[in-house]
Amino acid sequence: METSPIAIPTLLIRNILATLFIHADKSLLNLSEKYKPLQLLRCLLVSAFLFLLRLLPSLFPSLNPSDPQAFDYPLKPLKSNNYASAAATAGCGGGDSGIARALSQLLSIVNDIPVSSRKYEVVRSLAERLIDENLSEGSEALREVNCSVLSAAFSRALSQLQVAVVDRDRTGGDLAEGSGEGGEREYRKVGRVLRAVRYYGDAAWTRFGKARAEPGRLGGSAEKLAAELLWLAQKMAACGCEEAAVEKWASASHLAWLALSAEPRVQGSLVKVSAFLFKQARDLGKAKEGDEDESKKEQQRQTKMKMLMSWLPLLCRASTGTDEPVLSLSQRSQLERVLEEIIETLEREEEQENVLSLWLHHFTHCPSSDWPNLHACYAQWCNASRKLLLLQ
Repeated sequence: METSPIAIPTLLIRNILATLFIHADKSLLNLSEKYKPLQLLRCLLVSAFLFLLRLLPSLFPSLNPSDPQAFDYPLKPLKSNNYASAAATAGCGGGDSGIARALSQLLSIVNDIPVSSRKYEVVRSLAERLIDENLSEGSEALREVNCSVLSAAFSRALSQLQVAVVDRDRTGGDLAEGSGEGGEREYRKVGRVLRAVRYYGDAAWTRFGKARAEPGRLGGSAEKLAAELLWLAQKMAACGCEEAAVEKWASASHLAWLALSAEPRVQGSLVKVSAFLFKQARDLGKAKEGDEDESKKEQQRQTKMKMLMSWLPLLCRASTGTDEPVLSLSQRSQLERVLEEIIETLEREEEQENVLSLWLHHFTHCPSSDWPNLHACYAQWCNASRKLLLLQ
């Protein structure tokens, strides 16, 4: 696709603004944990920024108007029927092979068609068979085909999941349960403001002549997309490329923030994905311990830190299921041990403090849940901090 000369600087400006906003939002997020009024301000700024991004195509109609996706909402995945191109850009050797294109096409179809379709299980079973057969050959080239195509599919489903959660909340989804009386009032206020901003944003968007995306083109419901992400992550782990899934999930901090106000069924699906990927995060670097350089170990440590800071609040606040628990008692106990082990791998005292402080805040503000129980880990950090002070 060709881009007009005018579009290039505008794209650059938009990307620079987005980068600056993300860095500013991180600072505001830290402050909002301490000062509750800033939570409302942060939500307003985020909504206003997203609304501005959606208005860009209307403000600059000369920028390739024949391509409605050129300036589409940035979280929406790129729609393309050119599966050969999609496979080729997956990023590993074998991306231009027939088997890579076939697998990429199958995973794209699985992602797009509704789970209620009678063809869904047929296509998904065929994709699973191709992945397993590639792996059973014992070929490094075929394993890389699996990893590259699965990683691309994971990124696509993750982007669509974020859009699905945003759209579901825009239609009036309930806020997270069990956030405490004061916290619940704050969430309700924030939710009302967000819904108002989104309502008028959609109205303005319609006036500018931009039709909303069809629901069926977003990959289906949030629960379906979350279930597919779990399946893709499991397949990536079987192929030995689980680190890519962990890194992508750890970096999805905006989705994790949206999940706090998602509906209980969506929260439960996201908890399952987080539980599996937390276990994979714990094992990062163990299989090749001693062979990795310091830069790789530092990258893995940062990934674990981002994973905890992004998804630990959801574990504290999410609905754990009523009729059918999201995780069994044994699974919850196991995940608590996994979390403790990951926190212990954070060698810097201030990092452990940040994680445990975040846990304590959300754990105490959610009276309906006593999980995850990290009291022992918190006490251990307090003892270590006390001893460090005495040694100074």
